[in-house]
Amino acid sequence: MTHNSSHPSAFAEKFELIQQRIRLACDLAGRDYNEVSLLAVSKTKPIELIEQFYALGQQQFGENYLQEALQKIEAFCAPSVQWHYIGAIQSNKTRPIAEHFDWVHTVSSLKVAKRINDQRLEGAKPLNVLIQVNIDRETSKSGVFPEDAGNLVDAAKDMRQLNLRGLMVIPKKQTSPELARDSFARTRQLQESISSQYGLPLFNQLSMGMSEDLELAIGEGATIIRVGSALFGPRD
Repeated sequence: MTHNSSHPSAFAEKFELIQQRIRLACDLAGRDYNEVSLLAVSKTKPIELIEQFYALGQQQFGENYLQEALQKIEAFCAPSVQWHYIGAIQSNKTRPIAEHFDWVHTVSSLKVAKRINDQRLEGAKPLNVLIQVNIDRETSKSGVFPEDAGNLVDAAKDMRQLNLRGLMVIPKKQTSPELARDSFARTRQLQESISSQYGLPLFNQLSMGMSEDLELAIGEGATIIRVGSALFGPRD
């Protein structure tokens, strides 16, 4: 087989390999495979590749760059596709995010939550929202600090056009699996405590884990795995 990654069978192999990794990690953690969603991070990748993975059964795609994402959403409107916005949110760009996405993983301020709630189209399903937490308190990363996440959830939980679903983290790059596992474990504890404190049974999603550490994340309760390079190859 050639190494040409645009060949359809190469995609089928990558797709199968990721699914095998997820299945194995779920088995090791004693979890149901259906609890974990694979989010294909398609930023910088052409629509043709999204179509190939969709043909293989992938329905959830994550985009970081708003303009690029909007072009793809317009060009590819299959009914069962779900678009997840996983990039930084500038408050002057909230309207198109509110109008075009099914999920937003990166809400980390009340101002942004309020804007996307107010700008969600009337009659549209409420937007699924994850609160981004800066779990390892890195100055270079977005997200609320763990101790502030509950207050944000409390302030946003009654917004009619938002459906608060859980937390998203990008942990610090660690030197050992134990340290990485600890970041994921603390995220899960935070999600569970917020869910029970505010009586939010649907606040049960954890968007954490990527191509290189998805097994650790699944072991600690991840429900959405964000995979880019292991599916699409290196970033363009």
